[in-house]
Amino acid sequence: MAREFQRGHKAKISDLTPGTDLYVGVQIAAPGLTFDISCFGLDADEQLSDDRYFIFFNQPKSPEESIQLLGPQSGDTESFRVTLDRIPATIHRLSFTATLDGAGQMSQVGPGYIRIVAGGEEVVRYAFTGSEFTTERAVMLGDFYLKDVWRFAAVGQGFDGGLDALLRNFGGEVAEEEEAPAAPQAPPGFAPPAQATAPPAFGAPPAPAAPQAPQPAPSFGAPPAPAPAPQQPMHAAPTIAAPLTPQAPPAPSPYGQPGHQPPPPQPQFGQVPGQSAPPTPPYGQPAPAPYGQPAPFGQQPASGPQGVPQGAPAAGAGLHAALQLYKETPTGQRWTPQNKQLMRVDLTMGGAGVLARQGSMVMYQGKVDFGYKSAGFVGRAVGNATGQEMQLMRCTGRGQVFLAEEGSYLHPIELQGDAICVSAESVLAFDESLQYEVRRVEGHGIPGGALFTMQFQGTGTVIIKTHGTPVVLPVTPTTFADCNAVVAWSAASQVIVSSQVRLRRNAYPGHSGETVNLQFRGAPGNFIVVQPYEV
Repeated sequence: MAREFQRGHKAKISDLTPGTDLYVGVQIAAPGLTFDISCFGLDADEQLSDDRYFIFFNQPKSPEESIQLLGPQSGDTESFRVTLDRIPATIHRLSFTATLDGAGQMSQVGPGYIRIVAGGEEVVRYAFTGSEFTTERAVMLGDFYLKDVWRFAAVGQGFDGGLDALLRNFGGEVAEEEEAPAAPQAPPGFAPPAQATAPPAFGAPPAPAAPQAPQPAPSFGAPPAPAPAPQQPMHAAPTIAAPLTPQAPPAPSPYGQPGHQPPPPQPQFGQVPGQSAPPTPPYGQPAPAPYGQPAPFGQQPASGPQGVPQGAPAAGAGLHAALQLYKETPTGQRWTPQNKQLMRVDLTMGGAGVLARQGSMVMYQGKVDFGYKSAGFVGRAVGNATGQEMQLMRCTGRGQVFLAEEGSYLHPIELQGDAICVSAESVLAFDESLQYEVRRVEGHGIPGGALFTMQFQGTGTVIIKTHGTPVVLPVTPTTFADCNAVVAWSAASQVIVSSQVRLRRNAYPGHSGETVNLQFRGAPGNFIVVQPYEV
């Protein structure tokens, strides 16, 4: 029986079917609209680094034929064959997309789906309707992605810009075909006027007419075949996905001698090999400061007039060009880091709400409802007694919420049925579908007899925050950490108090306090997360 996915749902392929030779079908239609359905093969950075893995109507298969475009069949608008065990190691994600060819919007589409069939049996289906979209002209329907094993995710993320926006999001570009210049016409030379045709000689028979090819006899009762209508090209220019870095032309050979190339210039001191040396300024003019360093005191930069911001992109100055570096980063996921200190959650994906620390919302888009999440009398009592109390708000609705707190570094941790222990102070937000409770860490050498932490378990994502960039260490019998620097650890780890205990204030609630060295033990695969800061 096929599993019905909602937007944002994910699963391992091995949990859906043991097969790796899969059929992927897409059904999408709307009156008067035409759709192009494609597959992008992306690398570990979710970029189209090899345009041979952009599978569409002009390129129906990958080089080793692990991804093949099959065409419409079995009620599907378009279909693919994906052989997972033949996909090269450089491909980490397959994104199946639908784009409009011509005018229209995705809100006009009827009920559609993307489905996976293994051995002739449908194993999963993600259904969608036009009511989930507005002005989008392209949509990412579903992804196969490699995260230790191949998994499938129902995405349903739209783009207003259509195929061009998708290509640029994946690191490609659309090359416009330039019209070839007309060949110049040579000026006419001298020639006398044409002579009139001479009449035929008297009595000469006229020239016989050229014989005509015999016409085929019409078929019995069959109407003549209509003349084929001229096919209109689906695109005015071929879509080319290529790296954006232009290639420099080779240097010409001196004196016309083929095969001889001049030796490359030697880099100057402090210059990166292969980088051209800066131009020498005219006599009497100060040399420009190196990139990223300010000009000497009292000296004005020589590039451009005053009042123009420095460091404008090479593509052109102006407000739009200057802010391109900081534009929103859409990836089609429920949780998307916008930078190291800002996280976006898309509430339209998944269905469950999000619990976030009160005051962590910095911006939101769409229709979002914020409500107070009460911990109840017992929860408040336990939180006060253990120091693991969290003041939370519930975010629900259809929109995107941006979260941050005091410039802390944010890290999304996706749980797939496993568990992790995190201090309440280090939690920014998490999916409401996760189960969480206060966990006691035993220790005979601690005043009060225990330390406490929060344990999260289930399927969903928890966002933790750190002071600076953390380090993840594997758990070994000789792994020790300061409890004020530890951010999180795998729940299967065994935590005991080290024999070396240094008293310090405010290490645990209700005592004179001190930092405690904790020792971690566990089977291979367990870990701890430590930040370069003591709370």
